[in-house]
Amino acid sequence: MLFETHNDDKIGRTLSWGSKPMSKRNDQSSSPPSVQTVERITTVLGAGLVWQGALSGSGGVRIEGTFEGQIAVKGLLVVGETGKVTCDHVRAVSVIVAGAVKGNVSAQKVEIRSTGRVWGDIVTAAFATEEGAFLRGQIRMEDAVDLGLDPAPAPVAPAAAPSDPASAELSKG
Repeated sequence: MLFETHNDDKIGRTLSWGSKPMSKRNDQSSSPPSVQTVERITTVLGAGLVWQGALSGSGGVRIEGTFEGQIAVKGLLVVGETGKVTCDHVRAVSVIVAGAVKGNVSAQKVEIRSTGRVWGDIVTAAFATEEGAFLRGQIRMEDAVDLGLDPAPAPVAPAAAPSDPASAELSKG
């Protein structure tokens, strides 16, 4: 299997990408482990919650509730078994679907678990699925996927004091 989940502390789970199981070994093998990235879930939309809007930024997100809007995440997006996402175009570095997604998905890595359902097209560089998973759409495999995720905006400088005396009087008062 391409993915592994590890309980490593009280915060939650980490997800490891790779083809070999991770294990603590004392032997010094000549080849390094094949794990490429480790993602942590930092934000959770819990079961029973409904959210509409835009979700963007960096970090791992897990959706167990209902989300409708736009998703553009520089990190892992997990749609849990109780999660329902409706989005024209989901964009994330990695996407794992164990719930329902209605909309197109673009990601470097996509996995649809056995309980996962996707209604939309997928563009990805790596794809995995479990028996029982559902996809109504097309999969387009690319060498690399341009997600169009812009770098974080630069911090905004504080506003200067007004130079107009009338504006200064209004701000005092």
